[in-house]
Amino acid sequence: MNVKLWFQALRVIPRISREEWRSLDIVSRWLVITRSAVFVMTFLSSAIGGILAWKDGQFDWLLWFLTTIGLIMAHASNNILNDITDYFKGVDRNNYFRAQYGPHPLEHGFLSLKQLTAYFLITLLIGILIGVFLIYVRGEGILWLFIAGLFFLLFYTYPLKYFGLGELAVLIVWGPLMVGGTYYVITGQWKWEVVIASLPYALGVTSVLFGKHIDKIEADKTKGVNTFPVLVGERLARWITIALFSLQYLTVVYLVIIGFFTPIMLIVFLAIKDFITTVRIFAKSKPKERPEDYPSDAWPLWFVAYAFLHNRKFGILFIIGLLLETIVTRFTV
Repeated sequence: MNVKLWFQALRVIPRISREEWRSLDIVSRWLVITRSAVFVMTFLSSAIGGILAWKDGQFDWLLWFLTTIGLIMAHASNNILNDITDYFKGVDRNNYFRAQYGPHPLEHGFLSLKQLTAYFLITLLIGILIGVFLIYVRGEGILWLFIAGLFFLLFYTYPLKYFGLGELAVLIVWGPLMVGGTYYVITGQWKWEVVIASLPYALGVTSVLFGKHIDKIEADKTKGVNTFPVLVGERLARWITIALFSLQYLTVVYLVIIGFFTPIMLIVFLAIKDFITTVRIFAKSKPKERPEDYPSDAWPLWFVAYAFLHNRKFGILFIIGLLLETIVTRFTV
């Protein structure tokens, strides 16, 4: 049991050899093949929904915990299915971008297709069982959210990602579906105000995907994967991503102005230094070669790395602001 690697895999996508892979325990292997470092984005979406429910005096630890685990299992299943689908279609082969920034279980020979499919089915089954339990507890409304989530899980990689709809899918999933859905599971109510409140963070997650797809735009063109950046071109895609960063802050300001949030939420502006740095990165094309001061283990990731760091900083501040606002609201009224 390699607990140190567990924590490493939850922070970054570790690069390991086939020999190192053979020595890993089952948990470490699952964390590596599911690219668990990105689960923080799912956790934060669930946390936002949970805090908004607590703010309304209706928090339930068990329902929130099960929803969070279910969402993480769905995210993990999608990541595995993404690798299976793209490998089966021939996209991830011959040193494609995906195989450069982290271990690809099939391309690098860590697992057979049968073994990786077993990981997918078991992970998906855990998520489905949790979903069925929540439907039983909360009723038909959860069923429709469950069906919507299953649709995006199964069809994100193909056809959505291949036809420029992957970015829109992520905005819907990490905002209304995850945040609004978590709130609904806990409270039994669907509130459009909560959906709007989910957008600042969902826009950040979408910007991360934009960064990833811009990073591999040339590889995707060659492979026939028509992500949104491929369709609109690199330059426009970079400026659209800058607009997404900006909308994160503008949406928070709007929610403060209309009174849904208190001025406490303006704490997100403590991430403005990261915002400026990230905007400067996106305003220019990716360097042809790795800059000397840029971590070698992060290359060839570029735009996505900066977008991820900004989103993590913004997301943490967003959560802190929500917690402070909820504490002030609940204990001073």
